[in-house]
Amino acid sequence: MRLPRPLVVLTAVAVAALTACGGNGVRGTPGPSGVRDPYFPKAGNGGYDIGHYGLVLAYDPDTGHLSGTATITARATQDLSAFNLDLKGLEVEKVTVEGRAARFNRAGQELTVRPSDELDDGETFRVAVRYSGDPVTVTDPDGSEEGWLPTEDGAVGLGEPTGSMAWFPGSHHPSDKAAYDLEVTVPEGLGVVSNGELTGEVTRGGRTTFTWHVAEPMASYVATVAVGEWKTERSTTDDGLPVYTAVDPEQAEASRKVLGRIPEIMEWAQENFGPYPFSSTGAIVDRVQDAAYALETQNRPYFPGAPGSLLLVHELAHQWYGNSVSPRTWRDMWLNEGFATYAEWLWEEDEGGDTAQETFDALYDGTYYSDEDESAAVWAFPPADPPDAAHISESPVYQRGAMVLHKIRQTVGDDAFWSLLRGWAAAHRHGNADTEDFEAYVEKSAPDEDFTEVWEDWLHGDGRPESR
Repeated sequence: MRLPRPLVVLTAVAVAALTACGGNGVRGTPGPSGVRDPYFPKAGNGGYDIGHYGLVLAYDPDTGHLSGTATITARATQDLSAFNLDLKGLEVEKVTVEGRAARFNRAGQELTVRPSDELDDGETFRVAVRYSGDPVTVTDPDGSEEGWLPTEDGAVGLGEPTGSMAWFPGSHHPSDKAAYDLEVTVPEGLGVVSNGELTGEVTRGGRTTFTWHVAEPMASYVATVAVGEWKTERSTTDDGLPVYTAVDPEQAEASRKVLGRIPEIMEWAQENFGPYPFSSTGAIVDRVQDAAYALETQNRPYFPGAPGSLLLVHELAHQWYGNSVSPRTWRDMWLNEGFATYAEWLWEEDEGGDTAQETFDALYDGTYYSDEDESAAVWAFPPADPPDAAHISESPVYQRGAMVLHKIRQTVGDDAFWSLLRGWAAAHRHGNADTEDFEAYVEKSAPDEDFTEVWEDWLHGDGRPESR
């Protein structure tokens, strides 16, 4: 770690000693390192809420070097003598709080900051972190890779569940959402696509700077920066919603037809899920080999290669369920994936394919998949209770999560179910919710119905329920 004068290097022990000492006038205590998520206990941080990220980044694909300054505006939720940010890899060069140099130390993914003046409960403050280096790749418990991923012609930032800490410091847990401004400089000839709205593009001295603005709250795991060669198109839906797509030229022809259906899908989704919660929509389509998975990055989902229509529906449905209504903890992942998977069933039903009931029956009977192991995997664990972090993106969370929604539909009837879908998205718009919140919402929406079997057998129960 390199610190400019007059900063001094403090070990974690020294910071603890200083902040615990009552003789130096310390009133506050350090904010917790992590929000104690059941699967990622060190993700996020306590003692403050972030309201805004200002990220100024520069990236050179030839060297793989990333440099940046993150200016974070937050509000203290306790008297703070120190607080933590999540940052994995990269070298921190300087930290300031309210413009004054702050002491800091590193331990794993934790960047501990001790401001020169303590922060009072309720105080709004600004911390700036200057950093640089070659970003690391984060390997998830399930073996997938995320973070800042080099591509054939640039890089892409993909963050679910914790990879965003590989390219900017912050409170990287979905419970702490914020607005963003991103300024990214790359060699001339390359483009930068991010979330929200493109507000500027300037080329000077062989380098181009792109600025993007995200007004609505965004969880850091759906923040993205995609650097590369792009063919971009702008259009609007019939009701005036801006559509911005960025496609690698190699994927332009394969993507044209499916991306052309975005306005149609958005109209269908708003009929089913309610008003769209963001200022624009679209998609990013990279080369097939550039990543191993698609992700519901806010405003415009990311795809490695041209998506099929069902995958496009899935990721766009996440804009309501996952991005606007975000999980309170990673145990609540089924509230993201169950809803987006059920959106696929509804789309297929409306397109003249299998009905949702037929899809449900095939999953229950074990005929949906041709592979027996895949059929059995649907019942491996309850969708609301994955056994550990390695299982939060497995079949029960998706397919059995969707089956839970279908059981609710069977219980309340179609009209009440559509109202429930729209009402849930509206009740927690731009917020967070967990499984308990959802159960309470459903029961309040249909007070005359009994959901005991749905909750006990389908949502929380082990194995395949005895009856469908």
